[in-house]
Amino acid sequence: MQSRADVVVVGGGATGTGIARDLAMRGADVVLLEKDSLAEGTSGRMHGLLHSGARYAVSDPESARQCIAENRILREIATHCVEATGGLFVQLPADSDDYFERKRDACEDVGIPVEEITGEAARQEEPLLSDDVERALRVPDAAVDPFRLVAANAASAENHGATIRTHTTVTDVRREDGSVVGVEVSGTDGDPRDTLRADHVVNAAGPWAGTIADMASVEVPMRLSTGAMVVTNVRQVDTVLNRCRPKSSGDILVPHETTAILGTTDRDVAGPEDRDETRADVDFLVDELASMVPELRKARRIRAYWGVRPLYDPAGDPHSPTDLSREFTVLDHDERDDVDGFTTVVGGKLSTYRLMAERVADRVAAHLGIDAASRTADEPLPGSDGDVDFRAIMRRYGLRSPIAKRTADRLGDRSTDVLDGHEDAGRQVLCECEAVTRAEVRDAIETVGADVQAVRKRTRASMGTCQGTTCAHRLAGEIADEYGPRAGRDALEDLTAERWRGQRYVADGDHLDQLALFYSIHGGTFNRSRGPAAFREVTLERFAGGEHDGS
Repeated sequence: MQSRADVVVVGGGATGTGIARDLAMRGADVVLLEKDSLAEGTSGRMHGLLHSGARYAVSDPESARQCIAENRILREIATHCVEATGGLFVQLPADSDDYFERKRDACEDVGIPVEEITGEAARQEEPLLSDDVERALRVPDAAVDPFRLVAANAASAENHGATIRTHTTVTDVRREDGSVVGVEVSGTDGDPRDTLRADHVVNAAGPWAGTIADMASVEVPMRLSTGAMVVTNVRQVDTVLNRCRPKSSGDILVPHETTAILGTTDRDVAGPEDRDETRADVDFLVDELASMVPELRKARRIRAYWGVRPLYDPAGDPHSPTDLSREFTVLDHDERDDVDGFTTVVGGKLSTYRLMAERVADRVAAHLGIDAASRTADEPLPGSDGDVDFRAIMRRYGLRSPIAKRTADRLGDRSTDVLDGHEDAGRQVLCECEAVTRAEVRDAIETVGADVQAVRKRTRASMGTCQGTTCAHRLAGEIADEYGPRAGRDALEDLTAERWRGQRYVADGDHLDQLALFYSIHGGTFNRSRGPAAFREVTLERFAGGEHDGS
């Protein structure tokens, strides 16, 4: 079977969906292909920080300028994805006075608003900060929900005529007479391989960009770096905290929704699936960041996860991946490799995804003879086109205030449409930890089908304190109602396995108590084997190491 488009975009992260949106808004016929659900790769495995650029102001001023410009744009076009937390770069006794002052001056040089405050003033803002904090720099960092951002870009792309195909694997890139003319794909549902022809193929596959480039017989020298993040069950701070020292591992703490995210580590890995997950990373991050916020030593960790950074490394840099530039690179293979119809984008950060997408779209539009300019910096994303008063939602739908506020935060200006479309379901809460209503879940299922991971990402159901212990079966039940009992059973298995994977690395000490609850509910009440077997494995390992008193 063959089909055709103007442009095929490979990769369903922030950059890929951003490219699809930009080109579709210019009038191109676009198909986006993603082998999993959207935001399954690097975009969905980041620390949730919308950079002000201050982190890069000393070492990479151009990246810093890009970050502050995009930070301002996203606050306008993606209001329902961004929380304006502000940020502090804090100085501890071990941190250099000279670097602190260089950081302040560098921020001023690249146009990042910066204010120096005392340690006492910083503790007034964030009472759990260490008494050792001597002073701090206030900058306009923010928190961003990458899942919501990617979903909104995909929705906008579809609204402008693009086609989004998830769970569709690119198996080959087709070349004819020196030009890329499309891709071969196969889905996960047993469909035969088919060819999708296109005038241009964009490789936005993140850590898999080198693999896609190999299919087109061109070389994209990549250096892949893994980073660990740890999630706590509550927000210890309401401001993004950064250690004021040259960028290194274990120096970022981000308030994110109902949780806080500790980040991150940085070391080379061999391939995009090789995240090198170790419990040592979890212990390292807690120890490092507890120097800024001692309370983290007592915090309950609810999960850990790892992402892989797609760094562009044409020189084979021998230095640490931490030292490599986080700037992005757009490779026009017509100019570089004499291969027409193929463009690759690598590197960069989620904070600059929109700019990356615009730069790619500019080149592709020129190849296609499209003279329309990008509009993505000016037009709000779906969900961010207008103010939302959660109190009005609370009164109109009879919701308690925390539920109404979380609904408004997640759905933005879509709140009333979703609740009106599922009137009875709007008052039923399926996930208490994240205050997710049945209406939101039903809306997500209508959009993404029986893909429980996509439903989780769009609603945050199962992403709170209990990690799906009390709501996984409810999500599966909603899918079963729509797609039948087998789809529901598959969804429950898929979701609990994914949630368990992130919990096993934080299973020690008192944290075992929550896993015991997981064991009793999923093993006893639901008679499921995966939870109990995995729990026993980790519990015996921890007991053998003397890390729990057995009570």
